[in-house]
Amino acid sequence: MTAAAGSPDPGSSESGSPGDDFVSRVVSVVESVPEGRVMSYGSVAAAVGSRSSRGVGKVMAHTGSDLPWWRIVKASGHAPEGHGQRALEHWRAEGTPLRWSRSGTVRVDLERASWSPDVSLGDEPVGTFG
Repeated sequence: MTAAAGSPDPGSSESGSPGDDFVSRVVSVVESVPEGRVMSYGSVAAAVGSRSSRGVGKVMAHTGSDLPWWRIVKASGHAPEGHGQRALEHWRAEGTPLRWSRSGTVRVDLERASWSPDVSLGDEPVGTFG
């Protein structure tokens, strides 16, 4: 059975929460990623108690233009399809660690740039750097 639009994320640990809550949690995590750091779609999903990296992708597709979308990358470190050049501009401006292939393609160096939110202390999330 698949979830209908706006229904709870089936991968969520809070299966009774409304879909809008999933969206707000994803947005909150994405907004918390510091300059020069990134998270993968799967890492964002895990941070909000879900297994749905596709769900995160859908949120980003609908609301990502208002967010630091370039800080959310594929598990390979590559930018979202069709956004490589714009992402590269942001990554360079923020000093995000990058890796270049022999063919000239660029991706984020996930070993040096990955970030994940830790347990919240009060109202301030504390991040760890990978």
